[in-house]
Amino acid sequence: MCTTAGCRSTDASGAAYPVGTMARGISLDRLVRRDPERRTLRALGERLRELPERHRPDQSLQIVVELARDLARGRYAALSVTDEHDVTEGFFAAGLTREQMARLRTPPQGHGPLGSLRYDGRPVRFANVQDHARAFGFPSAHPEMQALVGVAIWVHGNVRGALYVTDRTDGKPFDDHDERTLITLAEHASKVIEREWY
Repeated sequence: MCTTAGCRSTDASGAAYPVGTMARGISLDRLVRRDPERRTLRALGERLRELPERHRPDQSLQIVVELARDLARGRYAALSVTDEHDVTEGFFAAGLTREQMARLRTPPQGHGPLGSLRYDGRPVRFANVQDHARAFGFPSAHPEMQALVGVAIWVHGNVRGALYVTDRTDGKPFDDHDERTLITLAEHASKVIEREWY
């Protein structure tokens, strides 16, 4: 189990620590280059079903967040696991350096732009999150960001976490395909969380 004291991340170059380059086993490049949207999501779902059997829970969730960042072409991605009181119990990130992770200390809380995920579970998408009326809930050391797409992670009918990606590297806004990809990833993350936490 990853706690706030034992978070995982990959840095901006893609180097992972301590999980390593687990996502390579998902054949990510092949999925992105060769498959149309529907086949990509289907193939992704099939490979993700192997996660609970082949990897430890923390490794599985790290793979999910790495895939989210790569498939949505984001600068950063994060996955949080929360309890029934919306307190963060686990946090995983991709795209951050070791120094950024060390400065972060406290993971983002479920307030502000991501707060609605807790109440209605609907995906959120912002062209500029700083324009949001409740642009707070992120630690002071959190990397600067503009665009954001986020989805809820459901367990037993309750929201027990969130998966979000920020700032597409091609400068384009996040689209419906990015959102559906995150929903697919969140569904598989929920299975891992259900087994480990609930």
